[in-house]
Amino acid sequence: MPDEATAQLIFASDQANHNFARVLGGLRRSHLSVTHRLRSIRRDAAFVTDVAAHYPGFLVVANERCGSWYIQPSLKSGSAYFKSTDGHTGQWKFSLRRLNLHLLSLMRESEAGGCIVVDSTRRGKRMPDALSKTIPLWCCVLNRARFPNDTDVHALYTPPSVVSASEHSQMLARVPDFVENLLGLGVLTDVDSEGGGHRPLRPAWVTPDMPWPDVDGLRDRFDVILCCTSSRVPDADRHADNAGDYIQGAADDSENWASGLTPELFWGHHEQLLDSPEADVVALIRAISAACIASTNPTASVDSPSRPTWTSTAITPCLAAGQWMGTSPSVPAAASANVCQIIFVRQTTDAATWVRTPACMVVGLGKQDKIAGRTLRYALPQICNFVAAFLQKSALSTPMVRVLCPTGRDISIGAALALLCFCFDANGEPPTADVLRSPAVFNKDVIRVQLARIMAAMPHANPSRATLQSVNSFLMDYRK
Repeated sequence: MPDEATAQLIFASDQANHNFARVLGGLRRSHLSVTHRLRSIRRDAAFVTDVAAHYPGFLVVANERCGSWYIQPSLKSGSAYFKSTDGHTGQWKFSLRRLNLHLLSLMRESEAGGCIVVDSTRRGKRMPDALSKTIPLWCCVLNRARFPNDTDVHALYTPPSVVSASEHSQMLARVPDFVENLLGLGVLTDVDSEGGGHRPLRPAWVTPDMPWPDVDGLRDRFDVILCCTSSRVPDADRHADNAGDYIQGAADDSENWASGLTPELFWGHHEQLLDSPEADVVALIRAISAACIASTNPTASVDSPSRPTWTSTAITPCLAAGQWMGTSPSVPAAASANVCQIIFVRQTTDAATWVRTPACMVVGLGKQDKIAGRTLRYALPQICNFVAAFLQKSALSTPMVRVLCPTGRDISIGAALALLCFCFDANGEPPTADVLRSPAVFNKDVIRVQLARIMAAMPHANPSRATLQSVNSFLMDYRK
């Protein structure tokens, strides 16, 4: 559709109109070049650095997927996952998949009693829904669930310049149901007993075009979540130098423009990247990315005994999930004969070849995570029965099941969820042989509670909808 500046232009022929539209498209693509994105990111990151300096002692947390781009590595203390879609008008939600309970523990490490959650937005908005609505709902729900008798901290706080009074009241009406759902998971007692934050939460907001809040009066009673929008609305900055090159929310959808560049690589080479001619930037990014891979995996083998080949996080004493590292799809060696490993690789392999040893499977579901997530449902029966047989044989010792995938955040998490429901009891312990042979019954509540347990242990995990749908499909249809 033409914009206001071109809507009144009239051309003598359709061909001329077509050519003009093509030129406009080229100009828009040029404006969205990688160089312009990286310069915009650096500019927005400078604002985040100023905010961190203005609130000393506040830990700086990236709201992923794009928050890490705007935080220099020396400032970053962690990550969170608050989705804007959970704050969209009429779709307000307290996510039981993304509990972000690790922020409560992080808050106790803060010298100032608070953290700065960094995100950005695009399309002319002042702040993303994740900061204006998702986090406020999260704070309100947690306060009511953790401090049920302290009604003074039960209010919902939203930025009045962004959220209307009508929307605020509609959000507040849903809070009791959200609280009930959270309490039904039974995870808050464990979080608080393990040193979670001990004070109520209070959100506040800072953007490049609004006064910075005074939080000193809040910190006497609350842990403050300072929601920092790093990007600015271009119209509000139209007089600044090079404002025409600025891209609001430049780091969004980095998989479509970054060519393998990550926030860590960007900040490690940002001066070189931004000093290079625009025509050379993409090639330079690919060279930097390739050099990083080569330096990380010089032997190109995950079987090398001279270096760790995997990293994992314990979900229960007997179940862990994580990432295997290397460029070869061969199998990391098990630490002992009493360790069962399920390894997912980025290949499509015949199910008949998956079992390598009585304690190891190598499962190939495909290169793309979305495809692998959908295909997982067909692999789970074989995987779960394999692990169940291993646990029966290890009944007299202390077994460990380790599930690994190339990212450590998606497929391995889905498989671990299925195993936690299928092969372990409600406490995460291997059941007796009699229980293993008894018919299993699964429902959404059981699956939801076990997913919450995983997400509390692994806040960086981010299982896709396709992966979770595969797990639900397998468990809900089991033995029906």
